[in-house]
Formats: sequence, structure tokens, C-alpha cells
Amino acid sequence: MQDVASLVTQAREGRPRAVARLISLVEGASPQLREVMAALAPLAGNAYVVGLTGSPGVGKSTCTSALVTAYRRQGKRVGVLAVDPSSPFSGGALLGDRVRMSDHASDPDVYIRSMATRGHLGGLAWAAPQAIRVLDAAGCDVVLVETVGVGQSEVEIASQADTSVVLLAPGMGDGIQAAKAGILEIGDVYVVNKADRDGADATARELNHMLGLGESRGPGDWRPPIVKTVAAREEGIDEVVEALEKHRAWMEERGVLAERRLARASREVETIAVTALRERIADLHGDRRLSALAERIVAGDLDPYRAADSLVAGLTEG
Repeated sequence: MQDVASLVTQAREGRPRAVARLISLVEGASPQLREVMAALAPLAGNAYVVGLTGSPGVGKSTCTSALVTAYRRQGKRVGVLAVDPSSPFSGGALLGDRVRMSDHASDPDVYIRSMATRGHLGGLAWAAPQAIRVLDAAGCDVVLVETVGVGQSEVEIASQADTSVVLLAPGMGDGIQAAKAGILEIGDVYVVNKADRDGADATARELNHMLGLGESRGPGDWRPPIVKTVAAREEGIDEVVEALEKHRAWMEERGVLAERRLARASREVETIAVTALRERIADLHGDRRLSALAERIVAGDLDPYRAADSLVAGLTEG
């Protein structure tokens, strides 16, 4: 058993091993997870969470690394949660993103963690919300969450981040992909990366046109900016940081940031509750109560909806 109080204290002091152990407890759904979350609760809520999403090959990892550099120049402590595809053999993360961010490995004020999706759709690992809380409570000023890069199923990042950054690149058909995937609805800042390639201006124009289609924004509403970058050379990254800070200021001024964080907490509670209920239902396989309800359905004495209501009522009362 881990000494949770000691781990939390060490994490606050910036010790990476303590942060790693806390996130491992989260990923492994440890029996100590409740103790960990209780200890972290009063310490979290200060980090600015930025999500980065986009199709594979647009340069998410390179852009994330460049953002780390920019925030470190400002003296900010940065946490990176890079969600990788799961290995089909071990179930662990394929550490491509972490390899590409190796420039920051020796910086004690940068913590980089790769997490495996383990089959979870939406571009994020199921443990991502709790892992974000660990990095937040550990004193990170900014937490960058990079999604797995699976294209049309990764819009879940919008529900976990304060600000969502959508990356595109010229010549990859991203404009059409964006329209199909619905990611035009989740982006707060759009980045056209690899802007030194032919077609970058056309991609930005097409994106701007699509953002304007069916737009129903009122006066004072946020209009997502489009920033062109060459992340490999850190060109345009300061402009991305500026756009992020403007969005954060806009959200704070209008109470949007507080609303997003409340919604995020609500979804997290709901997910935990539903998971717990699902586990209890799974324990009913072969249980006499379930068999009795099934017999009544087959006999025509009970419909499946009333049976389910009865089952749920019994589980919640129990």
C-alpha cells in the first residue's frame, strides 16, 4: 500500500516519481483511488487545461512540445498528458509522443506522461480526468492534453479541457474531415500547422469559410481564431499562446470557465456513478433476482422496462 499523504506532499514539491505513482494508482483503478482523490480535491482547480486534437500527422506532438517551451519561457510549470494508442500486446501506451517531447525530459518543471486509451473511444484514456487532477494538484500552471489522433472520434477532449485547440495541416483533406467529424463545433482555437507547405493559405481560408457557415454568434461571443504555425521551427507558437490567453480571459470575464468546470465535474461524477452501477449489475449474472425477473418477462407478466426499473431500484436501495 502506498502512503498517499506522503505521495501528495512530494508531488506538490515537484518530485516526478511521486506524480508518476499517483497517476499509476489512477490508471490501475487502485483500491486507494478514493483516498488519492480525497487528498487531491482541495489542492486542484488552479491549472489551465488545454486540449489539443486533430488527425494523425498534423503535428500535435511537435506543437505540444513547442507550447511547453513557450510556457516555460514564461516561468510556468507544465504538465503534459499524451494519450497514445494502446499496444495490442501489453495494453500499455505506445510512447511515440513522449519520445518526440524528449527535449523537456530533464526539466524538473515539466512532467510528461503517456497514457494508453485501452480501447476507450473519444481520443482520451478513461482515467484522463483523474490524471489531469493529479497534475493540477501537483502544482502545474498549465496542463496540455494531447489526444490519440484518431480523427472523427476524438471530440471528447472538448468535455475535459478549458480550451480546445484543433490542429489541421495543408494537403491532408482536413477541411472536409473537420466538417464530417464535427470538430468545427468543439474548437476554441484553430491551428493550421506546417504552414510552410503549399496550400496553407487555402486551408486557412476554407476553415474560415466553414466556421462562418451557419454561424449564430451574438455580440461579444467568442469567435475562434485561426493561427498558422510551423511548430517544428516554433514559428507562430507565441501567437497560439496569445490566442489561448485571450480565450481564457474571455471565459473568465463571462463566467464561461466556471461553467465548463462545473459541467466537467458533473460528467465525472456521473461517469463514476454509472460505472459503479454497471459493476453491480455485472455481479447479478446468475443472481436469482435477475432470473426471477427474466422468468416473469418470458411468461408475459412483466415488460423489460418495468423489470429494469425494479432491478435499478433494488440496486440503488441496496
